[in-house]
Amino acid sequence: MYFSGNIDDKGYDLSDVRFGTAFAFLVRSDLGSLPEGWTELGNGVRASVQHYYGADENTLFFETHDRFLDIQYIVEGEEFCGIARRDTLKVRTPYSCADDITFYEEPPLSGRILLLPGDYVILGPGDAHKPRIAAGERCLIKKVVIKVPV
Repeated sequence: MYFSGNIDDKGYDLSDVRFGTAFAFLVRSDLGSLPEGWTELGNGVRASVQHYYGADENTLFFETHDRFLDIQYIVEGEEFCGIARRDTLKVRTPYSCADDITFYEEPPLSGRILLLPGDYVILGPGDAHKPRIAAGERCLIKKVVIKVPV
């Protein structure tokens, strides 16, 4: 488990019913066999089941979301997720309200974490992130991204 966040971000109460809804979904034993797509979980929480191959990090961009925080959970495979503070980045593509996303230029300095099956990261609006980075050999990744309203 990883938790990412800036001390200046809003405090997120992990005992909030919305987090309970999210984590109740993530403990299902059939996550690896779920088809790709969106599922409404209730309490404004939704899940995106994704299947893809990790990509070269130079083809990906940092992103942030304003209305939701992400819980990114690896079901199968492995990937790196780039991490940077939003307030240190230069906007590449302005905010899209329809998609709740802003894309950023590559910063001179950033971090990254390795996510293995069973690992998850919680990313708030202040956490720019670049998911889907191949970790070593490209492999099939099955991931669930839970969107929790802030």
